[in-house]
Amino acid sequence: MNIPLPTPREMGLWDRLSIETYGIPGEMLMENASREAFHVVKERVETLEGLQVILFAGSGNNGGDAFALSRHLSDCGARCMVLHTRPQDQYSGETAFHLKLAKKVGVPLVFLPDSNLDFLTTPDLIVDGLLGTGFQGTLRQDYLDWIKHINHFKGKAQIMALDIPSGLSGLTGRADPTAVKADCTVTFGAAKVGLFLPEAREFVGELHTRTIGIPKEVQDSNPPVCVGLNEKILDHLPGIKPMGHKGDAGHVLVLGGSFGLSGAPTLAGLGVLRSGGGLVTVGCPKGVSSEIKQGWPEIMTLPLGPGKTWSAACFEDLVSELLRFDSVVLGPGMGRNEGGTEFLQTYLQAEHPPTVIDADGLFHLAQNPELWSLVGPDTILTPHPGEMARLCSRPIAEIQVDRIGTARQLAQEIGCTLVLKGAGTVIAAPEPPVSISPFACPSLAVGGSGDVLSGILGSLAARGLDSYLAACLGVYWHGLAGMALEALSPHQGNLAREIAHILPRALEFPETHV
Repeated sequence: MNIPLPTPREMGLWDRLSIETYGIPGEMLMENASREAFHVVKERVETLEGLQVILFAGSGNNGGDAFALSRHLSDCGARCMVLHTRPQDQYSGETAFHLKLAKKVGVPLVFLPDSNLDFLTTPDLIVDGLLGTGFQGTLRQDYLDWIKHINHFKGKAQIMALDIPSGLSGLTGRADPTAVKADCTVTFGAAKVGLFLPEAREFVGELHTRTIGIPKEVQDSNPPVCVGLNEKILDHLPGIKPMGHKGDAGHVLVLGGSFGLSGAPTLAGLGVLRSGGGLVTVGCPKGVSSEIKQGWPEIMTLPLGPGKTWSAACFEDLVSELLRFDSVVLGPGMGRNEGGTEFLQTYLQAEHPPTVIDADGLFHLAQNPELWSLVGPDTILTPHPGEMARLCSRPIAEIQVDRIGTARQLAQEIGCTLVLKGAGTVIAAPEPPVSISPFACPSLAVGGSGDVLSGILGSLAARGLDSYLAACLGVYWHGLAGMALEALSPHQGNLAREIAHILPRALEFPETHV
């Protein structure tokens, strides 16, 4: 199954329903959270007896988790001190309850704003309970100073974050301007979506997701918008038929290639074949078909039109052949001349197989938004951030700040599956969930990598998977290939064709699964 990734708001709803509808006391949920954090501490240290621990407790529930944890550690012989951000008499609710318990068992409590952290001796363990998943915006100066002091001990003491490293957004995974750099993070109930995103990894450390007693009914009745892909998605990989033949594995048509851009459709074709497609044909302008065919006997070609560029005449040569293919990949190396727009419009207006639109196909689509209404639900769009910015008429930086929201909005607007490529690739469709890839692979950040991915998606669509499932499975498999390449060639320098070639073997690399 996929990994549920609630937003902070969705997690807050789970907590509230658990308390208000099911009658589970908030103090109990906080106690459960602190016990889970306590178990993680026990796993990471040789002994609790004499362990020197400094806990930072903020003003909210995150601080309550720290107060409760200090009691468990103290009871087992650890020497704890809690630095709290507000006067003791200003705490309320569950947090005040656990503060009082910690005080009763003798845990030293020190008001943080009155403390001179420059003279803090190095402890064995620092626990970050300053800010929870609800933090948004820019850190206040006092919190910024406290976080810098915590990070000063990085490498000298173990640093554990409760629920999320303070300063990190539970929604975007970004720090503004910094966050606690934890060795491990214990998150409660479910991993918040920000923790799963690649931007968060330098701060999160080893992630432990622990249950705290939120009823399953609450989670099932209020599923999160986002889920994380894991290896269970591979269960949907079409099986091999012992008595099958090449026609059973689908025939993919790649429409692309132009003068000087013959490599892109070839890489897409390799992606098709290496991901199990039975047959692949590259449809391209007649004048470049020999360039594409050269050196790749496994890839067939279908010459279209009279010259070396795309035009409506190319579709006239294609129309009688189009429906014999099981899926189409449109755009790699197509070029950006006006004839490409004419071809795309004519193609979309005609009956056609499930289609992946990539690269220059996306350029023509962005230049002509009136074509969006012709894009059907069986279509997958695969923009990288620059192409997404062109489609949305927004700066790349703005796209990257809210990749999930942007992908979801455009998928709903166009009515198709959309794959926003990059570290932590986002897969969105008109209806939830939004899936997020766990991979951030430098070996995939090479020219032609996206062409290979489009071929994988075309192969899976040709074998009967619906567009959203094909996109999720294809993105995960592409990520596995990247991890497998990094295991074999950790210093980069790999070629895009090697991503395609390692696809069959990547499924057998258990160390690449996350």
